[in-house]
Amino acid sequence: MTDLWRLSAAELAALIKSKQVSAKEAAAAALARLDAVNPEINAVIDHRPEDVLKQAGDVDARIARGEEVGALAGVPVTVKVNIDQEGFATTNGVKLQRDAIANSNSPVVDNLRKAGAVILGRTNCPAFSYRWFTTNLIHGDTKNPRDASLTPGGSSGGAGAAVAAGIGHIAHGTDIAGSIRYPAYACGVHGLRPTMGRIAAFNAALPERTIGPQISAVSGPLARTIQDIRISLAAMAQKDVRDPWWVPAPLEGPPMPKRAALCLTPDGLATVAEVKAALVDAGKRLERAGWTVEEIADMPPMREAAEWQTKLWLGDGYEAQLAAAEREGDPGALACLRGNRAKVVPFDAPDYSKALTRRATLTREWLQFFEKYAVLLIPVSAELPFADNLDLKDEASFARVWRAQLTEIAIPFMGLPGLTVSTGLVGRAPVGVQVVSGRYREDLCIAAGEAIEAGGVPPMPIDPVS
Repeated sequence: MTDLWRLSAAELAALIKSKQVSAKEAAAAALARLDAVNPEINAVIDHRPEDVLKQAGDVDARIARGEEVGALAGVPVTVKVNIDQEGFATTNGVKLQRDAIANSNSPVVDNLRKAGAVILGRTNCPAFSYRWFTTNLIHGDTKNPRDASLTPGGSSGGAGAAVAAGIGHIAHGTDIAGSIRYPAYACGVHGLRPTMGRIAAFNAALPERTIGPQISAVSGPLARTIQDIRISLAAMAQKDVRDPWWVPAPLEGPPMPKRAALCLTPDGLATVAEVKAALVDAGKRLERAGWTVEEIADMPPMREAAEWQTKLWLGDGYEAQLAAAEREGDPGALACLRGNRAKVVPFDAPDYSKALTRRATLTREWLQFFEKYAVLLIPVSAELPFADNLDLKDEASFARVWRAQLTEIAIPFMGLPGLTVSTGLVGRAPVGVQVVSGRYREDLCIAAGEAIEAGGVPPMPIDPVS
């Protein structure tokens, strides 16, 4: 039989449910793969093998009793170190939080366990989850398994690296400005930022979030197949009353004509030729699958949305964030905050009011846009994955990084879903596209994603390449 860690989550769950493979065998294979490759990439920064095997044993016992175990029966998955898992520190890549030991699980962890998943380990992120690179002073650097000279992305860089290298079949990530979509892009896997309110969030180990993160930060899955994105979304999206923003929206919306808009340079984005080629190719894949694809130049604003999102993300409590980063002493966190100070300070009550007012207006315009098109096809980033830690090189490089991430920053301001679909390689650098749709229409993103995926994706999982 093929190495169990190579299988998709859907394939593995079917084998476990039918008792052809035990959950303990799958867990043992996942732990062996982790031991084999994690020392090279540092994707998982905390795991407890005895607990992993116990979780798997519990799944096997439920199956033996004839109980329903869920769509992710026995599937090893990873979770990001910025959400609560009982008995583990919710560090968010920060030394200051090394003692923030969770006494309960976040809704995501509880929902994954209810679906039968086995939590394999906790994945790395940059300090405070600020960057599109994954380094910190408590857990160290995460490397991209496809090319160690490239960023694995951030802030869910450990998640992207883990799933690309076969450490777990699905990875949990979070996204406030591209932190699921960019690691998926950089590591050559798929990643879904769901609609705000789709997946419940709460960390009892940490203070309540400010309003900006409350209305724009989300959890979501990274995986090697679009089918695994589909089933993990369903598992993660179950009800949890601890999140007042959670919405009981159906996972399948009303049918829409297969009509896609394609934009190569949204709001004047300086998209490089390789990314444009990937988008054109993805459009052709959709057409072969029966979609109508219309290339457009005009759409509702993205640049303004990105500017407001940056203010909500970093300007809300800026001085407190900067003070924490200074206590931590993390160079990447300090670069992020200091480099954006002029964009986000001051952010007073009138600015706050204007941000929320513009959010309503821009969201309305985007929802009207998605009455005409089922999905929008745009770049994930204007460039191929960056050289690792490019944002720390100099001021020009810092500005270059932020310019390239326009679409990733903009989409969360409206609370829209966005799916990264990995489509190929340019040398050793992954490339892919972003599929966006209206609120709670992840099903349309996934349908388009499946058609694009059918045209070819990079090989995965892979052995790390130095």
